[in-house]
Amino acid sequence: MTVAGRVTRLREEFDRSFAEPARVLACGTVELLAVSAGDRPYALRLAEASGVHPDRPVTPLPTSVRALLGVAGFAGVVVPVYDLAALLGHPVPRRPRWLLLAQGTPPLALAFHELDRHLRVPLADVVDGFDGGGQDGCLHEMVRLPDGHRPIVDVPAVRELVHRLAGHRPVPEEVR
Repeated sequence: MTVAGRVTRLREEFDRSFAEPARVLACGTVELLAVSAGDRPYALRLAEASGVHPDRPVTPLPTSVRALLGVAGFAGVVVPVYDLAALLGHPVPRRPRWLLLAQGTPPLALAFHELDRHLRVPLADVVDGFDGGGQDGCLHEMVRLPDGHRPIVDVPAVRELVHRLAGHRPVPEEVR
């Protein structure tokens, strides 16, 4: 096939792609990121993240909160960065490489050590009622995978934990 023929075929395929209905994820699936915090495997719901960034500079702050690594800049916004392993009560073997920018306000970034892979799993493989072993309610689901089970980190619960560590009082329901 000539170059002109390939260009014509690619153009036609491109144009045809707009005529096809948009692909929709099956309702019975959930997208997760398989990560490691410390040396432990976890999963994070992709819907609870607004970005994942490797090797982002973090400026340390003087603090007595062991989990607070410092602050990082995201699109002109200074965001506090917390070590996920420390928040979950694990030893921190080395500085985390990855930052997950959490959905919601105020801005929050969670640092973790390894990004293992992206997962799309059936909802039937997510088990509710998992007892996370005292991580302040941050682990209450688990995903069954062929290579082993992973607790799913509840990012909104982690945000509440961070607020408590920072000394913020909970906002009453009627004010929200």
